Amino acid sequence: MTEQSSNQMWGGRFAAGPDAIMEAINASIGFDKRMAAQDIAGSRAHAAMLAATGVITDSDAEAIREGLLTVLSEIERGEFQFSTALEDIHMNVEARLKEIIGEPAGRLHTGRSRNDQVATDFKLWVRDQLDAAESGLLALIRALLAQAEAGADWVMPGFTHLQTAQPVTWGHHMMAYVEMFGRDLSRVRDARARMNECPLGAAALAGTSFPIDRHMTAQALGFDRPAANSLDAVSDRDFALEFLSVASICAVHLSRFAEELVIWSSAQFRFVTLSDRFSTGSSIMPQKKNPDAAELIRAKVGRIFGANTALMMVMKGLPLAYSKDMQEDKEQVFDAADNWMLALAAMEGMVKDMTANRDSLAAAAGSGFSTATDLADWLVRVLGLPFRDAHHVTGSLVAMAEKKGCDLPDLTLEDMQSVHAGITQDVYSVLGVDNSVNSRQSYGGTAPDQVRAQIARWKEMLP
Repeated sequence: MTEQSSNQMWGGRFAAGPDAIMEAINASIGFDKRMAAQDIAGSRAHAAMLAATGVITDSDAEAIREGLLTVLSEIERGEFQFSTALEDIHMNVEARLKEIIGEPAGRLHTGRSRNDQVATDFKLWVRDQLDAAESGLLALIRALLAQAEAGADWVMPGFTHLQTAQPVTWGHHMMAYVEMFGRDLSRVRDARARMNECPLGAAALAGTSFPIDRHMTAQALGFDRPAANSLDAVSDRDFALEFLSVASICAVHLSRFAEELVIWSSAQFRFVTLSDRFSTGSSIMPQKKNPDAAELIRAKVGRIFGANTALMMVMKGLPLAYSKDMQEDKEQVFDAADNWMLALAAMEGMVKDMTANRDSLAAAAGSGFSTATDLADWLVRVLGLPFRDAHHVTGSLVAMAEKKGCDLPDLTLEDMQSVHAGITQDVYSVLGVDNSVNSRQSYGGTAPDQVRAQIARWKEMLP
């Protein structure tokens, strides 16, 4: 086959034949250059350990250290020339190091492989993202606590099936999200603790015959310990999968809250007003104020879920130890991390800036027969009716109020006694929405005292 026909077979996308295509599919520098700081940190720790164990000389280690700092400085200043021909961040750094310091650069790779090197770099990068996620979650939780504290006794409707169910307080609703994001925070911390084992020194898959000190490099890089099995160390991507799983669960919570903000900020609800910083206008309808930030947060779940599924599919059938398939582990994680951090920051900003419309919340709280359960509870507590009978009586009274076009508190005592003769004037003490929320004193309930107790508990727990 001629070179010309070969090029036609591979298509016009490539200037050359199979060599160009192999270079394109094999190279990862286009995305793994994001791990440059982690790669250089790992190499510096490895070089220091090689000198400490006598594998390389102190002078070579010093040259390597200084050279790596120069490379990092060039990258940070945007002066570094990345090469696709050198495939990845590891080879790009090593090649430039050799240009700077010469022969000592060739000794840096003693006692390690690109397999344990990339696993270490990637772990360090993911660990940094978990730390960023922790900071983002803490900021969001604090913003929610501020909203809860401001409206601990503001009444609003609580919903099931998006239908009015029972009155709750604004503070109680905000604290529900504190609990949800609090679980995300716990998962982030748990994932970080579990992943904090260092692969460096596992080499290609079997360890190395050089007298390296893996505990030294693990400590230098902030890991708790070295990974205990060299095969597992280079083939493990559980830490990336767990990162994406944690991100996915948190993204669900962000999306649920975003959906509520979209609904609440609509003209039909007017529960909240979002700031101009997190809203946009319409190109044709001047009255519109669109909750675009909330909608975009809601959409980003798809990208994070997609990344989670994609990496599971990459890993699902791989034999031990390293396979080139695992080069496909990073782009999904990078994209998911970017979108997760952005969504956390945007949600925190919206929560800090939004204004809850107390009057609209209160007006809606009393609609839709929201105190029907309070009436049923009164019938049980005061008249001694079995709950199923009380439920039936209450349903009849709701039907009567609906027919009259009024709410339960607007029914006369005579109306109520026509359904059950034992009802007394005392029933009206439980039918107001404020009375309803104040009565919910069980632990974790919506009563303002309970809400404030939970706010205090969280404030005490937060760093």
